[in-house]
Amino acid sequence: MGAVGLMLMVAVSFLIGSINVIEAWKEEAAGAGVIHVGGKVLCQDCTLGWNEWVHGAKPIKGCKVSITCMDDRSRVVYYGSDDTDEAGNFEMIINKYINGKVLKPTNCFLRLVSSPDPVCNIVTDFSGGRRGVKLGRPTMVYRDMIKHVLGPFYYTTPMCDQPDTGNQSDDGKGTNY
Repeated sequence: MGAVGLMLMVAVSFLIGSINVIEAWKEEAAGAGVIHVGGKVLCQDCTLGWNEWVHGAKPIKGCKVSITCMDDRSRVVYYGSDDTDEAGNFEMIINKYINGKVLKPTNCFLRLVSSPDPVCNIVTDFSGGRRGVKLGRPTMVYRDMIKHVLGPFYYTTPMCDQPDTGNQSDDGKGTNY
């Protein structure tokens, strides 16, 4: 196999390396190196009539929404958060490459953290805001951008909060306090 075979192997390995670099550059240039996540946070007041309750939710400025991404061994590899704007919208852009490894959107989940509104600050589980929502398929693919749009998520007033009565134990003697 001599010098010609050795040169042929070097040329092939250089060509394969160049193709990988070119493909990675194309992916980065196309915006595929980031994950876009967005949505909306609203206040829903149960004391209003049905029509106002369903269609009259108001945006909350300054709500904190977080995203947590795990690796395949269920370890946290990324945590980030964003505050909502005047229209209740949040937008997060996450680097798809963390510590040299590809971040899988399906291993990420988003949840509500806090509301600055003194009246509307009880987190609800409408659209999964309390327990968290896993990212699935992107909801928007347009040119160079792939985006996951979630929600809307809702907070409500303390008057609308229903107590959790499902985890109480009863000893049958009426002595539970």
